[in-house]
Amino acid sequence: MNTNDLSGLDVEVTDLSPEDAERLHRQVRDQLPDFPEAHNNHGAMLQRLGRLQEAEDAFRQALALRSDYLEARYNLALTLQAANRLHEAEAEYQQALTIQPAHAESHHNLGNVMKSLGRLHEAEIAYRRAIEIRPHYPLALNNLASVLKLRERYIEAELACRCALTIQPRYPEALNTHGTILEKLGRFPEAETAYRHAIAIRPDFAESHYNLGIVLHALERLDDAEASYREALALRPESVEILNNLGGVLQARGLPAQAAELYRRALALRPELSVTHYNLGTVLKSLDCLAEAEVEYRAALALDPRYADARFGLATLLLSFGRYEEAWVEYEARYEQERFVHRRSEVVLQPCPRWRGESLQGRSLLVWQEDGLGDMVQFGRYLTRLKALGVSRLTVACLPPLHRLLRAVDGVDEVVVHADAQAHVARFDCWISLMSVPLRLGMVEHAQDEALSPAVYLQPDPVLVERWRARLDALPPGLRVGLVWKGNPKHHNDAHRSLPSLAVLEPLWQVPGVQFISLQKGQGEDEAAMPPEGQPLLHLGSEVVDLADSAAIVAQLDLVICVDTAIAHIAGSVGTPCWVLLPAQDIDWRWMHQREDSPWYPAVRLFRQRAQGQWAEVLEQVRVVLGGRMPRPCDCACASRLEP
Repeated sequence: MNTNDLSGLDVEVTDLSPEDAERLHRQVRDQLPDFPEAHNNHGAMLQRLGRLQEAEDAFRQALALRSDYLEARYNLALTLQAANRLHEAEAEYQQALTIQPAHAESHHNLGNVMKSLGRLHEAEIAYRRAIEIRPHYPLALNNLASVLKLRERYIEAELACRCALTIQPRYPEALNTHGTILEKLGRFPEAETAYRHAIAIRPDFAESHYNLGIVLHALERLDDAEASYREALALRPESVEILNNLGGVLQARGLPAQAAELYRRALALRPELSVTHYNLGTVLKSLDCLAEAEVEYRAALALDPRYADARFGLATLLLSFGRYEEAWVEYEARYEQERFVHRRSEVVLQPCPRWRGESLQGRSLLVWQEDGLGDMVQFGRYLTRLKALGVSRLTVACLPPLHRLLRAVDGVDEVVVHADAQAHVARFDCWISLMSVPLRLGMVEHAQDEALSPAVYLQPDPVLVERWRARLDALPPGLRVGLVWKGNPKHHNDAHRSLPSLAVLEPLWQVPGVQFISLQKGQGEDEAAMPPEGQPLLHLGSEVVDLADSAAIVAQLDLVICVDTAIAHIAGSVGTPCWVLLPAQDIDWRWMHQREDSPWYPAVRLFRQRAQGQWAEVLEQVRVVLGGRMPRPCDCACASRLEP
């Protein structure tokens, strides 16, 4: 029986089940033990059935009979590759290419092996050689695109992918690869189209459903992203990647308990997944399960000690506990976070080095704003202490709303915008972020109260105080209470921390003898301009130029009631009593946990939601406390004050 006869036998068995076909080929092999084709064909059926060791034995027997048998050598390499014996597979593909140097399939699969081994340059060479031999080879073009993407050569990768799709337009793997490349290029709508096209061709393509979820999440279409991830999860119920990303979408949708359940499912399947430990820690923190959150952050760091997000998450958790010694050290991990907006500060400020605690005697220091306005006001208390370390010239680079306010702080020599500081960076001996100052001052060695002092350090500009006094004195007699009910809408937690509207404060209107002053800037100003009927509201927020104006007004008030915004820090820093309304979810670390007071500001009192979104209960509590408090005389003639 010759080779052609054996090939004919293959045609005859195509309608049989793989198991029956394997038995038939085994019979042929037993009848023709000296024919290498019989062993090769039997091995191919064994390979199809996943019986890899038996398939390997069959191919090796074929090669023992004919060492230059290309098909058997190639099939042996495929079998070894399927068994993840990659180095052995590489050797067999190389052997196949010594038999037939122009064997495109061997070059292509050698590329696959090189890619799996992380040898991307060699993988690219192998794919290109396969394409040279067979220009219309969509599989090789698609895999070349994948390697080029991994090598961050996205334009070349997209070209290779487009070539594959030109040859074979209904090629779902190439459409999926194209989508991942378009993602890297930031072309999310086009990526979405590519994934949807792939899914239309192959509805059970789990990877495309998953990748579509990633794109929709990036486009902030969270409902659609969730649907895509759930489609992917139905196809691959034990995929930890899908479970983790679906958890991320639910977390972003404000469903932390559901997200936690998915993260736990993922960790049950793969406990060593550091990113999922971190994600679980974050949602547990938002659920006020603080001890459990710390365990998860530390689990992530045990798996990956350099995991910056986990270090920073742990840092903010420890800060919220008042465990400053470890917290300030870990807080520096923000410079290693990819998403930290000022991660490149050290590059931007070259050649000026960052101050790391060495002597400042006779040196010029640039304090560089990296955080929000409230952070700068809160940590501005340390500027005078920096100057006292012997700094020859202390310069603060910050946003314009802070300029007049910080220029008046004792010890500050000049305040500039960031661009001016960067343009003349060579004149500074070193720079520091205010948020790093507690660590560098060695405050971990002191008692907490000393470390956080002085809380009251701002002295409002007397000229501005007089300017605003005229507006305030025009009010009828009564308690002067400033209001801020909304924060910056760009804040990550603004949906939870801001009140839905001014109308939520309606219970306060019932308290007699109170004059309300709106300090609202930005969102909410339109409401302040048209207050509820029957409730006089002096709206000054639209006339405020910057935080120096805010400080001059707040210093003359008896009380400020606000959500978690910069005004709370202004009030605390000038010593005006301030009641801060806090959400139940994702409370900022500085307000600690389950406390009504703040170690950062003696003049602050905290009112907390017990359930997310339930502001009515909080405002009723504020109304009762406000109505039951009598003003006490103040030493100055401007107003009376309430105890915090």
